[in-house]
Amino acid sequence: MKGILNLYKPKGITSSDAVVACRKILGTKTIGHMGTLDPAGEGVLLLGVGKATRLFDYFLTKDKVYEAEFEFGYVTDTLDGDGEVLDRTDSIPRLDEIEQILPSFTGVQMQIPPAYSAKSVGGVRSYKLAREGKTIDLSACAVEIYSIELIKRTRDNTYLFRIHCSSGTYIRSICRDIAQKLGSLATMVSIKRVKCGEFEIKNSVTLQQLSEIKDSALIKTEDAVSKLPKVCLDDGFYRQLVNGIKIPYERLETDFALYCKDELFGIAHIVDGIIKIKTYLRD
Repeated sequence: MKGILNLYKPKGITSSDAVVACRKILGTKTIGHMGTLDPAGEGVLLLGVGKATRLFDYFLTKDKVYEAEFEFGYVTDTLDGDGEVLDRTDSIPRLDEIEQILPSFTGVQMQIPPAYSAKSVGGVRSYKLAREGKTIDLSACAVEIYSIELIKRTRDNTYLFRIHCSSGTYIRSICRDIAQKLGSLATMVSIKRVKCGEFEIKNSVTLQQLSEIKDSALIKTEDAVSKLPKVCLDDGFYRQLVNGIKIPYERLETDFALYCKDELFGIAHIVDGIIKIKTYLRD
């Protein structure tokens, strides 16, 4: 069993919980997620099954699209609705004021991650230190926000945003920073991942659906890497590929999907004029 699963993770469970549930449904231990989604979050969670777990690095760097609600007027220690309220304000920005500053949040940004995050500080996860009440000094990281749109007002002081961003972007930090720029406070009260790379929420499957259709929900690895350039070597190179013998090739400077005899060997690139398989996917 091998492939990618576009799972709709529900609210209230961790990404690891989702992996455990899928292992039970599919009857295999070799399943891993391609980047976490917060327990309070829902939507697209990509899982690798079998040798497709080796595609972790390939999918981890994919850009994401989120829909999230920001509520103005207070801030919590976790920057989301599950945290303890730290401060409140009566300074609530108007819709037009929010829209006016949104363009300044597009492009490459230096973003400080939330204290309650999976960032490593001296080998320890930041959220573990935060839970112990320790002061955490996290460095700003470069992220890119391709677009940010205020969709609508959902209730008092609360607005729904759609954000297209690079991997590693914290939506909670965007919420915090927008509020600060407007002289206010805000907390992210909901988040839904609607797209990861080319995988969309409309094509995702729930745990209930997975229990009914089983491994037919899996996306073939060939389809999962179809956006990469495709290199098909002549059949005469098959034995050399199987035995790891060096094969000269200098016609590409980017990663590519390497095929021979209609078999996907993996994701490869060129190193000193020689084909080097970075991610081996052949059975």
